[in-house]
Amino acid sequence: MKISEIKKSLAEVEAINFRLPTGEYLPAHFHVTEVGLVSKHFIDCGGVERKETVANFQLWEAGDYDHRLAPQKFLHILNLSEKILGSEDLDIEVEYQQATIGKFGLAFDGTDFVLTSKQTACLAQDACGIPDAQSFALPQLLTAGGCTPGGGCC
Repeated sequence: MKISEIKKSLAEVEAINFRLPTGEYLPAHFHVTEVGLVSKHFIDCGGVERKETVANFQLWEAGDYDHRLAPQKFLHILNLSEKILGSEDLDIEVEYQQATIGKFGLAFDGTDFVLTSKQTACLAQDACGIPDAQSFALPQLLTAGGCTPGGGCC
């Protein structure tokens, strides 16, 4: 989800609900404690220099159970953050405290904002010798190392 999409969605809802990938809802008394710009400048394992920039929302819950963030207030926070985020229509990443800080993507299903799972991946699979998942068929794996189901080799 991009900044322009969340602004449009906030104009369409009466209440803000965030749902985790598990289907659980964040408590209604959550706070948006930060809206920031996160830039990552790195070298992948294939030696390619890369840059990524996202808008980051940090969600947090406290003991103030009567707190409710209205869509208009969240939109106001987003408008204030433009001096940090700039005018680029950035992708959004969401941080939410669980056992550790979790990072999520964000989607909107027409009613709720949905925190989506993020996955790591090798960005240089060809340089690392990682075959395309579609090029490996089960029979190749079974005969490649002599392994067979139940053979105890793996």
